[in-house]
Amino acid sequence: QVQLVESGGGLVQPGGSLRLSCAASGFTLDDYAIGWFRQAPGKEREGVSCISSSDGSTYYADSVKGRFTMSRDNAKNTVYLQMNSLKPEDTAVYYCAADPRISLALEPDKYDYWGQGTQVKVSS
Repeated sequence: QVQLVESGGGLVQPGGSLRLSCAASGFTLDDYAIGWFRQAPGKEREGVSCISSSDGSTYYADSVKGRFTMSRDNAKNTVYLQMNSLKPEDTAVYYCAADPRISLALEPDKYDYWGQGTQVKVSS
């Protein structure tokens, strides 16, 4: 059974950093594309970053490029999202998602498996 569990969210001041984790079980990371998404109150879920199942290449939304870094640790079956220079507009519930049918995508409807989310709030 595919399961994804996010952790690492919290309250941080503008300019601060957080590292989110997505622990996967029931599958191996090499076989699935993994994406990070976020949803702010009253807004649609949006893609933040993704990592390819084939070669580990990453792709980022323009809004986070240069500030967020996605990585995976195959030994721990865990994916990370390092978030630096956080802004109030980064406040949202962050989700990780996985799918074996795609290589690299930021569209939420391309992913079948989702975690429960972790709250990130950027505020002074």
